[in-house]
Amino acid sequence: MNIQKPSENSLSDTDKDFALWWLLLQARRAMHKVRSRELLKYGVTPEESAILLVVKTIGDAATPAEISRWILREPHSTSGLLERMRKKGLIDKTKDLDRKNLVRVVLTDKGQESLQESSGRESVHKILSYLSLEERQQLTSLVIKLRKAAIEELGTFGVPPFPKI
Repeated sequence: MNIQKPSENSLSDTDKDFALWWLLLQARRAMHKVRSRELLKYGVTPEESAILLVVKTIGDAATPAEISRWILREPHSTSGLLERMRKKGLIDKTKDLDRKNLVRVVLTDKGQESLQESSGRESVHKILSYLSLEERQQLTSLVIKLRKAAIEELGTFGVPPFPKI
């Protein structure tokens, strides 16, 4: 199927912005699928791999609410994901002894092992290597700017930190 691209002059700025947004969405989804295939051999999803990295980075302060903030997901969807990870033996949830209504998230030995195994990022590097180093630096700056604007638009307090790699 051959889809014709409308001429640049016929599109409004809003339409051009939507086309760019759609392109970013498709690129993100395609890269996510490639990363999913890479992680399949380790039995984890990209979301689980990200949460393992976040829990490792946060350490003892890891709570479902803090994890949600880092990964920009609603708490209820994070809770469901954490429960599936607990059932897979990747994490444990423990009650905080000082604050009875607070739950801490810790990696199990299996979670540590999965984090180590899934830390290879060959698929990500392969895709991004299509860009020069300068282009990657420019893209990083632009994506950080867009991320900040989107978070401000959401009204979310503060920008979530990026995990140490």
